[in-house]
Amino acid sequence: MTSGRQFQTHVTTDCVHTLELPVPTETKSDKRRREILERLADHVLADGLSASSLRALAEAARTSDRMLLYYFKDKNEIIAATLGVIGSRLEAILTGRMAPHPLPLAKLQPRLLKTALEDDLWPYMRMWLEISALAAHGDAFYQAVGKQLAEQFLAWGTQQLDTTPQKKRDAEAASLLLTIEGVLLLKSVGMDAAIKDAVGIS
Repeated sequence: MTSGRQFQTHVTTDCVHTLELPVPTETKSDKRRREILERLADHVLADGLSASSLRALAEAARTSDRMLLYYFKDKNEIIAATLGVIGSRLEAILTGRMAPHPLPLAKLQPRLLKTALEDDLWPYMRMWLEISALAAHGDAFYQAVGKQLAEQFLAWGTQQLDTTPQKKRDAEAASLLLTIEGVLLLKSVGMDAAIKDAVGIS
């Protein structure tokens, strides 16, 4: 293989041709934008969306307001792109912590609750609560983002249930999400004892 190129095999009925195709090269601007988004993702996870004014975002990205808007059209685009990076990180974490094989609800629920309460996941769960609060106030942008996250959590739960038929599995996945959401809400207000009493974990 040559630098900056990849090969694709094209099969015909009488022979095999190897076609050399160019690999898209990351530009300096692309690299800078990616680096900015990684820093912004770290900032939002640490300090929350409420601490994400344009100036605060620029400081977190180690640039100026003006330069930040050079890479993004407006603040909404900045937040959307940042949440996209955070969503990708979360998806990778959740995928790595799936049950090794499908389980019945009674066995899966305590496993997923324990996962959701792990320290390294808490910044993501806290962000989920913040997005939910903003959505509850009627913010259309955060309603759309919140729906996407909820669907991601539902899919994560559904894939780990061994329930049949599908309709029952979907209902149990929704029940899992409701339970996890309730536990996260209690944790956010310091009611760890209530969590322990309700589901046996803390």
